[in-house]
Amino acid sequence: MEVDLVDGEIQIRGAGVARGYLNRPELTAERFAGGVYRTGDRGRRLADGSIRRVVAIGQGTAAVAGEALVDTVRSLVGDRLVAEAALATEVSGFGMRTDMSDTLVIAISQSGTTTDTNRSVDLVRQRRGVVVSIVNRRNSDLVDRSDGVLYTSDGRDVEMSVASTKAFYAQVAAGFLLALGIAATLGTLDPEREYELLTALRALPDAMAAVVAQRSVISEIAPRHVLSRRSWAVVGNGPNHIAARELRIKLSELCYKAIACDVTEDKKHIDLSSEPLTLVCAAGLSGSNIDDVAKEVAIYRAHRGVPIVIASEGHGARFGAAADVISVPQVHPDVDFVLSTLAGHLFCYEAALAIDATARPLREARAAIEASAGGPVDDVLVRLGPAIAGPAQRFLGGLRANRYDTSLEASTGVQIASLLRYATGISPLDAYELEHGKVGTPSTVVHDLTAALTRGIEELTRPIDAIKHQAKTVTVGISRSDESLLQVPLVSATLAAGAPRDGLSYRALRTLVVLDAAVEEVTGYTRYRIEGDPNGPDATVQVIDRGGVAVGLVSRVDTDPRLTGTKHRVATQREVTAVRGRRDGRTIVMVPEVKNNQTVGVTLLHVRFADRLPAPVMRAVLEGYQGRYSALVDAVTETEATFDDDRLASVGVVDLLTEPVYVLAEHWRTR
Repeated sequence: MEVDLVDGEIQIRGAGVARGYLNRPELTAERFAGGVYRTGDRGRRLADGSIRRVVAIGQGTAAVAGEALVDTVRSLVGDRLVAEAALATEVSGFGMRTDMSDTLVIAISQSGTTTDTNRSVDLVRQRRGVVVSIVNRRNSDLVDRSDGVLYTSDGRDVEMSVASTKAFYAQVAAGFLLALGIAATLGTLDPEREYELLTALRALPDAMAAVVAQRSVISEIAPRHVLSRRSWAVVGNGPNHIAARELRIKLSELCYKAIACDVTEDKKHIDLSSEPLTLVCAAGLSGSNIDDVAKEVAIYRAHRGVPIVIASEGHGARFGAAADVISVPQVHPDVDFVLSTLAGHLFCYEAALAIDATARPLREARAAIEASAGGPVDDVLVRLGPAIAGPAQRFLGGLRANRYDTSLEASTGVQIASLLRYATGISPLDAYELEHGKVGTPSTVVHDLTAALTRGIEELTRPIDAIKHQAKTVTVGISRSDESLLQVPLVSATLAAGAPRDGLSYRALRTLVVLDAAVEEVTGYTRYRIEGDPNGPDATVQVIDRGGVAVGLVSRVDTDPRLTGTKHRVATQREVTAVRGRRDGRTIVMVPEVKNNQTVGVTLLHVRFADRLPAPVMRAVLEGYQGRYSALVDAVTETEATFDDDRLASVGVVDLLTEPVYVLAEHWRTR
């Protein structure tokens, strides 16, 4: 097919141009003259000087590819054209002129449907500008808007992902070819220069394959550095600044990081105070340029930064201050930035994998929670503790080794570490309220831990892992346990007396549930408020409410407000305690009310205990009440060979709960 410009009209000659005109003489006469198809479109030539400006536009990666095209055009045509690269949005917003007939816009888009780019193209065409596009998809919107198209696909109408690295390399290659075509049209293309560039382009695929073969090396370098630095940057100079701009995009897309991008020599004037991990693109440098970059790398390192240099083979020794060097083949100074980019893309991928791998202990811990949900609710921490111990140890070890500094929020890390200590039994549940502002129960710990693990997984999961889009909050189904505890009569009576729900520790609730089997009736209550630290000498106590049989009873604290005796013991030990009065024989249950890990009150329940209970029931009560069963067994077996559970049924409930165990042991002594 031949294209010609006759009196400003574009005319085409060749096979296929007459398709659709057979047996249509009037239309044929209108469009054809002498076998030439008259398009009716007005054309302008680069060669005659009617086009004086070339503007490459795009968004994101496509815009970076446009910079490579423009750099090549400038190097090939000199001052014959004004060539510039710009974001499509900048052109549409600030770069429009009334008449753009002197402008060739090269629009670059992988999909051909980029709204910002297509909008700019429409505005350019309205102002008589010429548009040539570099696009992957045939029959896309951009193709319809363009005067000419350079396709980057192999003929299949394939939509590649936004983050596609393949699209970038194809766009760069197309840009080189288009730049060579522009220079040839203007008559500025030196044959030797053309040969050099075409030879370099042909050599790139093999060189790129050699870089890909180094993935195992890069996979060791990336995890060594990326996990301990929160601030990252990419730098490059000359053509390598194009590599740096593209890598900033890919690091942001794959690693979910805000990445700084600067010219290598300018970095020291900007933000070395952040001590960043800096990827230095330096392939294809020589002479004083490589010396200058080596000095800059030394400055980065002197400011406690972590510079990782991508350099041509044989140049690694020039960067002695680098934390690591990634070597790439050397092809040609004008195209070596492509190899910097490829090595950087692999680094981006391995960095994302490294970050994602740090979420593994959290995923394992969450899986352990899911597995533990199948058994009895009250024993969930007993089941969960051993299963979660391994992942917890690995996570805490990673924290100590600074492996979570780059992506895990500090608040998330602190919360997960704290909750794991409670889940594994290292920290007692009684301390939970002081640290987390709520009463600690197994269901609370598991619920909060699940939420924290899910948040941590979301912060650490990267796009290369499908879990990122499938993460869900695990509902273990044990939150009903608290509600069931509150329905137990002795617990209900405590709350009805005025004790605040959030003032009762999980241990207190469990003890009340256990004692409920031994209580036949709650006959009244007295609530006390404690002022001061119960462990100090100046703590006082006063009655704040009474009910039932307690109304009208005289209390010692009415005349002596000092916190002493059993109330002092309950307040300091924060244990639910059954008591029998020495003088009046009244039986009571004393319940500590706790806030911020300190006892601030006591609810005293007047109760009537059962006289006796069946041995299995009594054993269960004693096992759940202050470890009294095991203490009694130990006291008895000091002198007796065995402990007979059946005798529990013959001893009064009040005695079993209140008498010293050494006194109770006499019931088991051999007569």
